Amino acid sequence: MTHLDFILPIIWYCIIGAGILMYVILDGFTQGVGILMPFAHNMHERNMMMSVILPTWDGNQTWLVFGTAALYGAFPAAFATLMPLVYLPIMTMVIAILFRGVAFEYRMKSTEKAHIWDRVIFISSFLVAFMQGNILGAFVEGFHHEELLKNYFAWHSPFSYLTGMGVVFGYALLGATRIILKLDGPLQYYMYKVAKICLILVSFFMVSVSLATPFVHPEVFNFWFDIKKIPALAILPITTGILFLWCWHELNSQNNDKLPYILSYLMFICGYIGLGLSTFPYLVPRTMDIWQAASPTSTLIFMTPGALIMLPCIMAYTYYAYKIFKGKVHDPISY
Repeated sequence: MTHLDFILPIIWYCIIGAGILMYVILDGFTQGVGILMPFAHNMHERNMMMSVILPTWDGNQTWLVFGTAALYGAFPAAFATLMPLVYLPIMTMVIAILFRGVAFEYRMKSTEKAHIWDRVIFISSFLVAFMQGNILGAFVEGFHHEELLKNYFAWHSPFSYLTGMGVVFGYALLGATRIILKLDGPLQYYMYKVAKICLILVSFFMVSVSLATPFVHPEVFNFWFDIKKIPALAILPITTGILFLWCWHELNSQNNDKLPYILSYLMFICGYIGLGLSTFPYLVPRTMDIWQAASPTSTLIFMTPGALIMLPCIMAYTYYAYKIFKGKVHDPISY
């Protein structure tokens, strides 16, 4: 194996991981606001919640498209193996994303039927979040090579459902803290209470998933309980615990409407790093690593300049969109 054969798959693994993380960071609060729609007291509050996400929700999907396309191009063997194994949750997620987009478009033009579209937004947002967590749980659990052909229900397990609900409440926390950041008045005050409930639930699911993860496979157990690695690995749960306590303090004090949002994302990133450490260097855990799944080196060399061009463009567009629509929302908006 040459130097390029070794390093290029790692680079593309990091590129795809960054793309997925950007999607979670940017679209997570959008799903979360949708999940929280039934908890609004009246139509005005729901209109204000929609106004928080309308300006930027569609651009967030760019990162999901980028990550999926990059996986297909850089690691076709992994793409071809994983898609059938998690086909049902992926198709459910895609259909829910389509319905959510339709609901966004129709809701702001509807008068008598707005409450129906609110339900569609809630159901689709819940399904997208749950299926993403479900797929993540199946990925961490891994797939055994000899069972691949009959393991099409790998996503159907207690651990996958645990991670699915964890992502649902995680996105709800991001949605609540985003509303705190963007709004003022009674709805913001109410979301401080909602965010504290979500934070408690998120901490429960994070602890549960963290305790269960080492036991999904002996290889994962050996990684997390290696005596030599424990001092370094302990930094991650300690950091997450500090972030949780800090976020709880900020939600109680209500003195800073930005910090709960930032701290919630940092907690999410810690969990993302932990799950990444549990699966690296596999793309099909315990079956196919990144070097086995990678495209030929010539293909990766051809793709890399395109990524170096497109990534800054997408990041610049994302930055500009959020800069334009920064600040508080004071009145309901529509297209």
